[in-house]
Amino acid sequence: METSLLIIGVVAALLAAVTAVAAVAIVGRRDRQARQAAETRIAQLGDAAAALAAAQREIGGRLSQMAEQNAAERAELTRSLQERLDGVSKRMGDSLEQSSSKTAASLGELRKHLDVIDHAQKNIAELTGQVIGLQDILDNKQARGAFGEVQLQDLVGAILPPSAYAFQAQLGNGRRVDCLVRLPRPPGPIGIDSKFPLESYHALRAARDEAAEKRARREFRTAIQKHITDIRERYIVAGETADSALMFLPSEAVYAELHANFADLVELSYRARVWIVSPTTLMATLNTVRAVLKDARMREAAGVIQAQVQRLLDDVRRLDDRVDALKRHHAQAEKDLKDIGISTTKIIGRAEKIEDLQLDDDADETTEAVEDALAAPRPVSALPGG
Repeated sequence: METSLLIIGVVAALLAAVTAVAAVAIVGRRDRQARQAAETRIAQLGDAAAALAAAQREIGGRLSQMAEQNAAERAELTRSLQERLDGVSKRMGDSLEQSSSKTAASLGELRKHLDVIDHAQKNIAELTGQVIGLQDILDNKQARGAFGEVQLQDLVGAILPPSAYAFQAQLGNGRRVDCLVRLPRPPGPIGIDSKFPLESYHALRAARDEAAEKRARREFRTAIQKHITDIRERYIVAGETADSALMFLPSEAVYAELHANFADLVELSYRARVWIVSPTTLMATLNTVRAVLKDARMREAAGVIQAQVQRLLDDVRRLDDRVDALKRHHAQAEKDLKDIGISTTKIIGRAEKIEDLQLDDDADETTEAVEDALAAPRPVSALPGG
């Protein structure tokens, strides 16, 4: 900045000198003093020109130094920018690669979800068809009854052993019950009949005003009362079945509606000894029946075990008597052997005495006496006494 001001001052001085010279030339040679002043001014102008040249050289050096410094700074800046650009490019590349991987993974997951959704849609379509088929079945009274019987058969067959029940069993009054559970007496066999009052229940659910609701409740009550009466009269046979029976409702919703809003019907079923059950409560009841059957089998097995234990005790007693007899036989045999040993010892002693006898002149008489002694009979019972 100072150099620039110096250059500007020198240039201004040169312009002033040139202006003065021009003025002197115009005035002419008349004024000597003015000429001297012009010469002095020219000398000053020469000094200024020399100073300007020196300043020019200094400025050139500084400009060269600044150019080199600027070149170095530009190189450093270029290198720094290049490094930063490389880092940014690498980060962008890595980020793009990660984004691409994540995008590919997301697309894969999305494809899987879409496949699951497609499969679910197919299942929903199939389920819709099945629901429509089920609705067709439930709309038909005969098919609805068969549906309840099949559900009853599945529940009973899954819990009880085959020997504990019979389907479509005929009773002594000629009636056929959907399922007869063979319980031991008491209480005896108990019948289960499937009932499904669906029309009256749907009418009750679909009622939009008080009159329709009253009408639907009356129809539902009438249907349930009829089912309770039919089961009591048909499937409770004195002396053949238990004094109660089960009415199976294949729908939890109908069962819940009955217990929630028709307590008087439940009380009526209790008085008629017709127990109303749903699929859930029937499972609990059948599990209880299975426990009762198991207990009855255990009691029967306990009786058989007791009889066999009694027989086993009789055999042990006989075995003990026979062991005592065998011990007596062994004791008698031991005594007989001991007596035989004593007799054998005495016989050997007498034989030795006979062997030691001295033969004399009366040898014949002695021999005869010995032979007579040996020939004399002796009872066996006398052997132990000598």
